Amino acid sequence: MASSISGNLGEEVARSISEESPSHYILKIQSFSLLIKNGIEKYESGEFEAGGYKWKLLLYPNGNKSKNVKEHLSLYLLLADVSSLIRHSREVHAIFRFFLLDQSKDKYLIVHDAKEEDRRFHRLKHQWGFDEFIPIRMFNDVSNGYLLEDNCVFGAEVFVTKEMSSGKGESLSMIKDAVSSKHVWKIENFSKLDSECHESQEFFAGDQKWKIQLYPKGRRNGSGTHISMYLALADTASTLMAGSRILAEFTLRIQDQQQNRHIAGKYSYWFSASNQESGWAKFVSFPYFYRSGIGYLVKDICMVEAEVTVQAVATTL
Repeated sequence: MASSISGNLGEEVARSISEESPSHYILKIQSFSLLIKNGIEKYESGEFEAGGYKWKLLLYPNGNKSKNVKEHLSLYLLLADVSSLIRHSREVHAIFRFFLLDQSKDKYLIVHDAKEEDRRFHRLKHQWGFDEFIPIRMFNDVSNGYLLEDNCVFGAEVFVTKEMSSGKGESLSMIKDAVSSKHVWKIENFSKLDSECHESQEFFAGDQKWKIQLYPKGRRNGSGTHISMYLALADTASTLMAGSRILAEFTLRIQDQQQNRHIAGKYSYWFSASNQESGWAKFVSFPYFYRSGIGYLVKDICMVEAEVTVQAVATTL
């Protein structure tokens, strides 16, 4: 016996009856009413394998409120190992069917796409299903046998039809109301610095660690004539996902400790694992920095400040 009804998103959803059990997964729920009573809006099943991939069922016992579903149970198929698709830039096409056991007749109600069209699971869309899987009134009606003694049995079959390469992609997240972070670095015995590069302690801005790099004898085209200074990402191996980029607006300053005539540079830059630093090889010339009567170096102490605002994060899909 088979029938078709109009389903979610205007698609045709077919319903049929079968004595065959689902071949891939069965989910038995005892004390079903306690899901709603205890405020559990959705239940995510354990993983099961079909077609070489891992899947889950996602059940909304009182309807998917995020889609304004009313008076229906919502049921979805979820691809569990999305990370593998991202790593290999793949997408999976699959046909699936959901089952609901009529415990009185020991037969299954099967719900599936009427045209048996496959669904494309990929990094941006890894969940498909039915917003209006079954009316709650029909599900609760004892004469239908779906909910007996507060117990019910769902099931699923998943058939992978093809796998394809999905190419590369990127997700850009702009940060609303981004907060600026400041870090002050006190450098003592400045005239005795003998290393080519000196680094501040690490500090956080956004979700990333940063550090200031100062070259007292200059770097690149500022070598021997200027102090060079940069902002750099720190600990990229543990805090930055592969292929990610961070847009940061930053200001580096050498403070005038006497007259507040600070030397400052401001810039916006996309930082990444391959481009970890940005700044100025010619931040300030030696004659200007060391001249008498100016407070950039007081009692051989130099005060350096960084102000960083992370404005956006771009990650690979």
